[in-house]
Amino acid sequence: MDCLFCKIIKGEIPSNKVYEDELIYAFRDINPQAPIHVLIIPKTHIASADEVNSENSAVIAHLFAKIPAIAKEQGLTGGYRIVTNCGDDACQSVHHLHFHLLGGRKLSETMS
Repeated sequence: MDCLFCKIIKGEIPSNKVYEDELIYAFRDINPQAPIHVLIIPKTHIASADEVNSENSAVIAHLFAKIPAIAKEQGLTGGYRIVTNCGDDACQSVHHLHFHLLGGRKLSETMS
């Protein structure tokens, strides 16, 4: 498999890790869109939100249970945004499910 995020998880490509456990990995985005921009990914390869199912949904539930602690550790006490893109029309550039944790300033009200 030639997945960029799978290679990051395996340590084949360096990243600026902010959190890791047995199920998920979180690291700083190399092209940040906000002062704090962390990508949170499942260690299991799931291509997009379209592939979340009863067999892997516990991993995604775990990921969301960890988001508040990751956000707090990053100093995001005034709020933050979680975003995922699903498919090419949504500009999903890496086809490994990932969630953008964005914050560190007042974010725009528009998403387009």
